Amino acid sequence: MALVQYETVRQLGLITINRPEALNALNRAVLQELNEVLDAVDLETTRCLVITGAGEKAFVAGADVAEMCCMTESEARLFSETGNALFSKIETFPMPVIAAINGYALGGGNELALSCDIRICSENAVFGQPEAGLGITPGFGGTQRLARVIGSASKAKELLFTCRNIRAEEALQIGLVSCVYRLEELLPEALKMATRIANNAPIAIRNLKRAVNEGLDMPIQAAIQHEVELFSTCFLTEDQKEGMQAFLEKRKEKDFKNK
Repeated sequence: MALVQYETVRQLGLITINRPEALNALNRAVLQELNEVLDAVDLETTRCLVITGAGEKAFVAGADVAEMCCMTESEARLFSETGNALFSKIETFPMPVIAAINGYALGGGNELALSCDIRICSENAVFGQPEAGLGITPGFGGTQRLARVIGSASKAKELLFTCRNIRAEEALQIGLVSCVYRLEELLPEALKMATRIANNAPIAIRNLKRAVNEGLDMPIQAAIQHEVELFSTCFLTEDQKEGMQAFLEKRKEKDFKNK
């Protein structure tokens, strides 16, 4: 059985971390399979990805402590570098990635969610970075992305230093997630959101992702100039002509071709 399952639903890709017996914990094999799944995504026809976990208890409960406990320093370094390269690939993937968080998202699971563009969760979701209680620091970007995502270094440090878990409503309150749903509604709502994204011009969406992600690390005027460049390149596309012509013709139906 695949540790990471992939299926397509129209123009959407659904990725499921599939180790429910281990609460979908991330080991080296899972990281490798997830990387292979991302490499196999058809960038021409797929317009949005959704990542979730198998079962009803966990999105990803963390990195696999049973595998990590006996690592040497060099093995730990390679494990961290592998996870960081993978999560950076998700963060910069040329289409939006939605995390549908169905339960525990702890340690590496929270870090996986942080690398996604949009995070939505079920009412039973639990978030946290418990690494300091295990004698380590987060190794997959948690010390960097958490503060950036929630916009508060103070709150991020509180959660990192205390190892306190938070539930769905607090995650919504601090901006870690954007929506909370009943468990049975989570995946349908994630696919509905992904469909709304997929109905828009994919090159424009890709440029939007770049503008936000890359602009956050630039001075404001440089970021605005970056936006100008991305805006203007849209006018080289067939999709810009189709979108504006449909608007002028008052057509709801649009035929975006990713060109």
